[in-house]
Amino acid sequence: MKILVVGGAGYIGSICSEVLLNEHHDVGIFDNLIEGHRAAVDRRATFFQGDLSERSVIKDAIAKFRPDAVMHFAASALVGESMQDPSKYFRNNVANGVNLLDAMVKQSVKKLIFSSTCATFGPPERIPIDESLPQRPINPYGESKLIFEKILRWYNEIYGLTFVSLRYFNAAGASANLGEDHRHETHLIPNVLKVALGQKSQVEIYGTDYETPDGTCIRDYIHILDLARAHILALTAPKSEFYNLGTGGGSSVREVIEVGRKITGREIPVIEKPRRPGDPPRLIASSEKIKNELGWKPQFQSLDAIIESAWKWHQKFPTGYPD
Repeated sequence: MKILVVGGAGYIGSICSEVLLNEHHDVGIFDNLIEGHRAAVDRRATFFQGDLSERSVIKDAIAKFRPDAVMHFAASALVGESMQDPSKYFRNNVANGVNLLDAMVKQSVKKLIFSSTCATFGPPERIPIDESLPQRPINPYGESKLIFEKILRWYNEIYGLTFVSLRYFNAAGASANLGEDHRHETHLIPNVLKVALGQKSQVEIYGTDYETPDGTCIRDYIHILDLARAHILALTAPKSEFYNLGTGGGSSVREVIEVGRKITGREIPVIEKPRRPGDPPRLIASSEKIKNELGWKPQFQSLDAIIESAWKWHQKFPTGYPD
Protein backbone atom coordinates (compact mmCIF):
# COMPACT_ATOMS: atom_id res chain seq x y z
CA MET A 1 0.00 0.00 0.00
CA LYS A 2 0.93 3.66 -0.32
CA ILE A 3 0.84 5.14 3.17
CA LEU A 4 1.32 8.80 4.06
CA VAL A 5 2.64 9.06 7.62
CA VAL A 6 1.82 12.50 9.01
CA GLY A 7 4.23 13.26 11.83
CA GLY A 8 6.57 10.62 10.45
CA ALA A 9 9.75 12.33 11.69
CA GLY A 10 8.68 12.00 15.31
CA TYR A 11 9.30 9.15 17.71
CA ILE A 12 6.30 6.92 17.01
CA GLY A 13 5.78 8.00 13.40
CA SER A 14 9.39 7.36 12.37
CA ILE A 15 9.45 3.83 13.77
CA CYS A 16 6.06 3.02 12.27
CA SER A 17 7.40 4.27 8.92
CA GLU A 18 10.47 2.07 9.31
CA VAL A 19 8.35 -1.02 9.93
CA LEU A 20 6.06 -0.18 7.00
CA LEU A 21 9.06 0.15 4.69
CA ASN A 22 10.57 -3.09 5.95
CA GLU A 23 7.32 -4.76 4.93
CA HIS A 24 7.60 -3.24 1.43
CA HIS A 25 4.92 -0.57 1.66
CA ASP A 26 5.45 2.69 -0.24
CA VAL A 27 5.76 5.38 2.44
CA GLY A 28 5.48 9.14 2.30
CA ILE A 29 6.33 11.23 5.37
CA PHE A 30 4.83 14.65 6.11
CA ASP A 31 6.35 16.59 9.01
CA ASN A 32 7.14 20.18 9.96
CA LEU A 33 10.32 19.11 11.87
CA ILE A 34 9.41 21.29 14.86
CA GLU A 35 9.36 18.25 17.15
CA GLY A 36 10.51 15.62 14.66
CA HIS A 37 14.02 15.09 13.29
CA ARG A 38 15.15 15.03 9.67
CA ALA A 39 17.66 12.32 10.60
CA ALA A 40 14.76 10.10 11.76
CA VAL A 41 13.20 10.16 8.28
CA ASP A 42 13.95 6.88 6.54
CA ARG A 43 15.83 7.44 3.27
CA ARG A 44 13.53 4.97 1.54
CA ALA A 45 10.52 7.25 2.15
CA THR A 46 9.32 10.25 0.14
CA PHE A 47 9.59 13.28 2.41
CA PHE A 48 7.31 16.32 2.41
CA GLN A 49 8.22 19.12 4.81
CA GLY A 50 5.17 21.11 5.76
CA ASP A 51 2.74 22.09 8.49
CA LEU A 52 -0.87 20.95 8.87
CA SER A 53 -1.86 24.52 9.68
CA GLU A 54 -1.29 25.33 6.00
CA ARG A 55 -4.24 23.77 4.20
CA SER A 56 -2.77 24.13 0.71
CA VAL A 57 0.50 22.44 1.73
CA ILE A 58 -1.06 19.23 3.07
CA LYS A 59 -3.53 19.19 0.16
CA ASP A 60 -0.64 19.40 -2.33
CA ALA A 61 1.33 16.68 -0.55
CA ILE A 62 -1.63 14.28 -0.66
CA ALA A 63 -2.30 15.17 -4.30
CA LYS A 64 1.33 14.43 -5.22
CA PHE A 65 1.75 11.23 -3.23
CA ARG A 66 -1.78 9.85 -3.78
CA PRO A 67 -1.80 7.52 -0.75
CA ASP A 68 -4.17 4.63 -0.18
CA ALA A 69 -4.29 5.53 3.52
CA VAL A 70 -2.97 8.09 6.01
CA MET A 71 -1.50 7.51 9.46
CA HIS A 72 -1.84 10.58 11.67
CA PHE A 73 0.76 11.06 14.43
CA ALA A 74 1.14 14.86 14.24
CA ALA A 75 -0.10 16.25 17.55
CA SER A 76 0.96 18.04 20.68
CA ALA A 77 1.08 15.43 23.44
CA LEU A 78 2.19 16.80 26.82
CA VAL A 79 -0.43 16.74 29.56
CA GLY A 80 1.27 19.39 31.69
CA GLU A 81 1.77 21.77 28.79
CA SER A 82 -1.87 21.36 27.78
CA MET A 83 -2.91 22.64 31.20
CA GLN A 84 -0.77 25.74 30.66
CA ASP A 85 -1.45 26.38 26.96
CA PRO A 86 -4.80 24.84 25.96
CA SER A 87 -4.98 26.97 22.81
CA LYS A 88 -1.96 25.17 21.34
CA TYR A 89 -3.64 21.81 21.88
CA PHE A 90 -6.97 22.71 20.33
CA ARG A 91 -5.23 24.35 17.35
CA ASN A 92 -2.73 21.57 16.70
CA ASN A 93 -4.83 18.56 17.61
CA VAL A 94 -8.27 19.67 16.40
CA ALA A 95 -8.10 22.49 13.84
CA ASN A 96 -4.98 21.17 12.08
CA GLY A 97 -6.44 17.66 12.13
CA VAL A 98 -9.52 18.97 10.31
CA ASN A 99 -7.20 20.43 7.65
CA LEU A 100 -5.81 16.93 7.12
CA LEU A 101 -9.27 15.39 6.88
CA ASP A 102 -10.41 18.01 4.37
CA ALA A 103 -7.34 17.34 2.21
CA MET A 104 -8.07 13.61 2.33
CA VAL A 105 -11.70 14.17 1.32
CA LYS A 106 -10.61 16.46 -1.52
CA GLN A 107 -8.29 13.76 -2.89
CA SER A 108 -10.68 10.85 -2.19
CA VAL A 109 -8.38 9.15 0.36
CA LYS A 110 -10.74 6.95 2.33
CA LYS A 111 -8.69 5.45 5.20
CA LEU A 112 -7.16 7.09 8.27
CA ILE A 113 -5.31 5.46 11.16
CA PHE A 114 -5.39 7.92 14.06
CA SER A 115 -2.90 7.90 16.91
CA SER A 116 -5.18 8.72 19.82
CA THR A 117 -4.79 8.32 23.57
CA CYS A 118 -6.42 6.63 26.55
CA ALA A 119 -6.30 10.09 28.16
CA THR A 120 -9.71 10.56 26.52
CA PHE A 121 -11.13 8.44 29.37
CA GLY A 122 -9.79 10.48 32.28
CA PRO A 123 -9.70 8.71 35.67
CA PRO A 124 -11.41 5.41 34.83
CA GLU A 125 -14.25 3.76 36.70
CA ARG A 126 -12.36 0.49 36.56
CA ILE A 127 -9.02 -0.98 35.50
CA PRO A 128 -8.08 -2.06 32.88
CA ILE A 129 -9.70 0.52 30.63
CA ASP A 130 -11.79 -1.03 27.87
CA GLU A 131 -13.60 0.69 25.03
CA SER A 132 -17.00 0.64 26.79
CA LEU A 133 -16.01 3.04 29.58
CA PRO A 134 -17.25 6.66 29.49
CA GLN A 135 -14.78 9.23 28.17
CA ARG A 136 -14.28 12.11 30.62
CA PRO A 137 -10.85 13.69 30.03
CA ILE A 138 -9.39 15.88 32.76
CA ASN A 139 -6.89 17.86 30.68
CA PRO A 140 -6.99 19.73 27.34
CA TYR A 141 -4.71 17.12 25.73
CA GLY A 142 -7.22 14.31 26.32
CA GLU A 143 -10.11 16.62 25.45
CA SER A 144 -8.53 17.62 22.13
CA LYS A 145 -8.07 13.98 21.13
CA LEU A 146 -11.67 13.16 22.12
CA ILE A 147 -12.98 16.08 20.06
CA PHE A 148 -11.08 14.80 17.04
CA GLU A 149 -12.46 11.30 17.56
CA LYS A 150 -15.97 12.78 17.46
CA ILE A 151 -15.09 14.67 14.28
CA LEU A 152 -13.92 11.42 12.72
CA ARG A 153 -17.35 9.87 13.30
CA TRP A 154 -18.97 12.65 11.27
CA TYR A 155 -16.45 12.48 8.43
CA ASN A 156 -17.10 8.74 8.32
CA GLU A 157 -20.87 9.26 8.15
CA ILE A 158 -20.85 12.18 5.72
CA TYR A 159 -17.87 11.43 3.45
CA GLY A 160 -17.35 7.68 3.90
CA LEU A 161 -13.89 8.24 5.39
CA THR A 162 -13.09 5.01 7.26
CA PHE A 163 -10.93 5.40 10.36
CA VAL A 164 -9.34 3.39 13.12
CA SER A 165 -8.53 5.25 16.33
CA LEU A 166 -5.86 3.63 18.48
CA ARG A 167 -5.85 4.73 22.13
CA TYR A 168 -2.77 4.07 24.20
CA PHE A 169 -0.66 5.63 26.94
CA ASN A 170 3.10 5.43 27.18
CA ALA A 171 4.98 4.37 24.07
CA ALA A 172 8.50 3.32 25.03
CA GLY A 173 11.54 1.43 23.81
CA ALA A 174 13.34 1.61 20.49
CA SER A 175 14.11 -0.23 17.28
CA ALA A 176 17.73 -0.96 16.42
CA ASN A 177 18.04 2.30 14.45
CA LEU A 178 15.41 4.68 15.80
CA GLY A 179 14.52 5.82 19.30
CA GLU A 180 13.02 8.49 21.52
CA ASP A 181 14.62 11.92 21.26
CA HIS A 182 12.46 14.90 22.18
CA ARG A 183 13.93 18.38 22.22
CA HIS A 184 12.19 18.95 25.55
CA GLU A 185 12.12 15.53 27.17
CA THR A 186 9.34 14.94 29.69
CA HIS A 187 8.93 11.17 29.37
CA LEU A 188 10.10 9.06 32.27
CA ILE A 189 12.13 6.28 30.62
CA PRO A 190 14.40 8.49 28.45
CA ASN A 191 14.95 10.79 31.44
CA VAL A 192 15.93 7.80 33.58
CA LEU A 193 18.42 6.80 30.89
CA LYS A 194 19.79 10.34 30.61
CA VAL A 195 20.71 10.12 34.29
CA ALA A 196 22.37 6.75 33.64
CA LEU A 197 24.37 8.38 30.83
CA GLY A 198 25.46 11.23 33.09
CA GLN A 199 23.47 13.81 31.14
CA LYS A 200 21.13 14.61 34.04
CA SER A 201 21.86 14.60 37.75
CA GLN A 202 18.55 13.10 38.90
CA VAL A 203 15.08 11.90 37.93
CA GLU A 204 12.04 13.85 39.12
CA ILE A 205 9.14 11.98 40.70
CA TYR A 206 6.00 14.11 40.50
CA GLY A 207 3.76 13.04 43.34
CA THR A 208 4.42 10.35 45.96
CA ASP A 209 1.03 10.42 47.72
CA TYR A 210 -1.20 8.76 45.13
CA GLU A 211 -3.45 5.84 46.13
CA THR A 212 -1.09 3.26 44.65
CA PRO A 213 1.11 0.66 46.38
CA ASP A 214 4.22 2.87 46.43
CA GLY A 215 2.50 6.26 46.19
CA THR A 216 3.62 7.03 42.62
CA CYS A 217 1.59 7.03 39.41
CA ILE A 218 1.10 3.75 37.55
CA ARG A 219 1.18 3.74 33.77
CA ASP A 220 0.87 1.15 31.01
CA TYR A 221 4.09 1.08 28.94
CA ILE A 222 3.88 -0.41 25.46
CA HIS A 223 6.87 -1.20 23.25
CA ILE A 224 7.13 1.02 20.21
CA LEU A 225 7.45 -1.96 17.84
CA ASP A 226 4.24 -3.49 19.22
CA LEU A 227 2.59 -0.14 18.73
CA ALA A 228 3.79 0.03 15.12
CA ARG A 229 2.42 -3.46 14.53
CA ALA A 230 -1.00 -2.37 15.81
CA HIS A 231 -1.06 0.60 13.42
CA ILE A 232 -0.24 -1.65 10.48
CA LEU A 233 -2.87 -4.20 11.48
CA ALA A 234 -5.38 -1.34 11.70
CA LEU A 235 -5.01 -0.91 7.93
CA THR A 236 -6.81 -4.24 7.57
CA ALA A 237 -9.83 -3.25 9.70
CA PRO A 238 -12.98 -3.64 7.59
CA LYS A 239 -14.83 -0.72 9.20
CA SER A 240 -14.33 2.32 11.37
CA GLU A 241 -13.41 1.33 14.90
CA PHE A 242 -11.84 2.37 18.21
CA TYR A 243 -9.24 0.16 19.90
CA ASN A 244 -7.42 0.54 23.21
CA LEU A 245 -3.81 -0.65 23.34
CA GLY A 246 -1.79 -1.76 26.33
CA THR A 247 -0.02 -4.63 27.98
CA GLY A 248 -2.77 -5.19 30.54
CA GLY A 249 -0.29 -4.49 33.32
CA GLY A 250 1.24 -1.34 34.65
CA SER A 251 4.38 -0.02 36.30
CA SER A 252 4.80 2.74 38.86
CA VAL A 253 7.30 5.55 38.52
CA ARG A 254 9.45 3.98 41.23
CA GLU A 255 9.31 0.59 39.48
CA VAL A 256 10.47 2.13 36.19
CA ILE A 257 13.40 3.78 37.95
CA GLU A 258 14.34 0.53 39.67
CA VAL A 259 14.30 -1.42 36.40
CA GLY A 260 16.38 1.37 34.86
CA ARG A 261 18.98 0.88 37.58
CA LYS A 262 19.00 -2.88 36.97
CA ILE A 263 19.29 -2.67 33.16
CA THR A 264 21.96 0.05 33.11
CA GLY A 265 23.89 -0.98 36.20
CA ARG A 266 24.09 2.70 37.13
CA GLU A 267 23.01 4.70 40.16
CA ILE A 268 19.96 6.82 39.35
CA PRO A 269 19.28 9.46 42.03
CA VAL A 270 15.74 10.80 42.38
CA ILE A 271 14.13 13.96 43.68
CA GLU A 272 10.52 13.99 44.84
CA LYS A 273 8.29 16.87 43.73
CA PRO A 274 4.60 17.76 44.10
CA ARG A 275 1.95 16.28 41.84
CA ARG A 276 1.42 17.75 38.39
CA PRO A 277 -2.12 18.95 37.58
CA GLY A 278 -4.08 16.61 35.32
CA ASP A 279 -2.25 13.37 36.21
CA PRO A 280 -4.58 10.46 37.14
CA PRO A 281 -3.08 7.97 39.63
CA ARG A 282 -3.47 4.75 37.63
CA LEU A 283 -3.96 4.18 33.89
CA ILE A 284 -3.91 0.69 32.38
CA ALA A 285 -5.52 -0.24 29.07
CA SER A 286 -7.27 -3.42 27.98
CA SER A 287 -6.34 -4.71 24.52
CA GLU A 288 -8.77 -7.61 24.33
CA LYS A 289 -10.84 -6.06 21.54
CA ILE A 290 -7.96 -5.52 19.10
CA LYS A 291 -6.53 -8.93 19.96
CA ASN A 292 -9.84 -10.63 19.21
CA GLU A 293 -10.77 -8.62 16.12
CA LEU A 294 -7.43 -7.93 14.41
CA GLY A 295 -5.17 -10.57 15.96
CA TRP A 296 -2.75 -8.14 17.59
CA LYS A 297 -0.18 -9.95 19.74
CA PRO A 298 2.36 -7.77 21.59
CA GLN A 299 5.84 -9.28 21.57
CA PHE A 300 7.38 -7.22 24.37
CA GLN A 301 5.35 -7.72 27.53
CA SER A 302 8.00 -6.96 30.16
CA LEU A 303 9.22 -3.57 31.28
CA ASP A 304 12.75 -5.00 31.31
CA ALA A 305 12.61 -5.70 27.56
CA ILE A 306 11.24 -2.24 26.82
CA ILE A 307 13.89 -0.41 28.83
CA GLU A 308 16.68 -2.66 27.55
CA SER A 309 15.84 -1.76 23.92
CA ALA A 310 15.76 1.93 24.81
CA TRP A 311 19.08 1.67 26.68
CA LYS A 312 20.77 0.05 23.69
CA TRP A 313 19.61 2.88 21.45
CA HIS A 314 20.62 5.62 23.88
CA GLN A 315 24.06 4.06 24.28
CA LYS A 316 24.44 3.98 20.51
CA PHE A 317 23.14 7.55 20.11
CA PRO A 318 23.88 9.22 23.47
CA THR A 319 23.15 12.73 22.20
CA GLY A 320 20.17 11.65 20.12
CA TYR A 321 19.71 12.65 16.50
CA PRO A 322 22.26 15.07 14.99
CA ASP A 323 19.67 17.70 14.07
